[in-house]
Formats: sequence, C-alpha cells, structure tokens
Amino acid sequence: MPKATGKRKKVRRHVTQAIVHIKTTFNNTMVTVTDLKGETLCWASAGTCGFKGSRKSTPYAGQMAAQQAAEKAIKMGVKEVEVKVKGPGAGRESAITALQTAGLIIKSIEDVTPLPHNGCRPKKRRRV
Repeated sequence: MPKATGKRKKVRRHVTQAIVHIKTTFNNTMVTVTDLKGETLCWASAGTCGFKGSRKSTPYAGQMAAQQAAEKAIKMGVKEVEVKVKGPGAGRESAITALQTAGLIIKSIEDVTPLPHNGCRPKKRRRV
C-alpha cells in the first residue's frame, strides 16, 4: 500500500460575489478576499508585493497589494465585491480605487475599525 504524500490538490472555486477585507496599519496594508461565508479565497499585502520597511506603509504599496489580490480574485470568477476597511493606515482609499480599476464592481464600502466603548486604558501618547 503506497503512502499518501503531504500535498493536497488545490480546489479551484468559482465564486461571483465576494467580500474584500482591507486592513491598514501604520506599517502595512493587508487585502484578503473571502467568499460570503468568510472562507479565504486569496490575499495579498504590501510585504508580499516586494515592499520593505517604511515603504510598506505608503498608499502606493496599498494600491499594489489590492491590485494583486483583485487579479487573483478575478481568476476565480469574482465580479462583485463588498469592501470592509479596518484600521487607520495610509492605504485605505488607494486600495479601494485599485480594486475598482482592476475591474471589480464595488457594491458597498463599510468601515469596521474597532472602537472601544470605554474599554481598556489606552497606551500612553507618543512623544516625537
């Protein structure tokens, strides 16, 4: 009886509607494309696009990450997307624009940045 190898065949899913989660921090921009259940189809970040250090936090890096994720999603058959944006970073608007120019139809844009209702004590203010 032959042993099964560790590689599994990747399942190609054909999805027409998806959700794009854009997480922007002060250091990076992550773009994840999920189906309507929330299962990840593909993702990209400024770091995977080849940006390093402080260049990862630029709007251009966010644009490139969104463009790369959109191209992968279009190959899977995605046409319409809902966008959910989280975080305070610089690549928010440029990432949404890149999704539009890549050929995806944006149905809605939602800000899902977590805001405390007076929960934990915040970190001390930065002095630069």
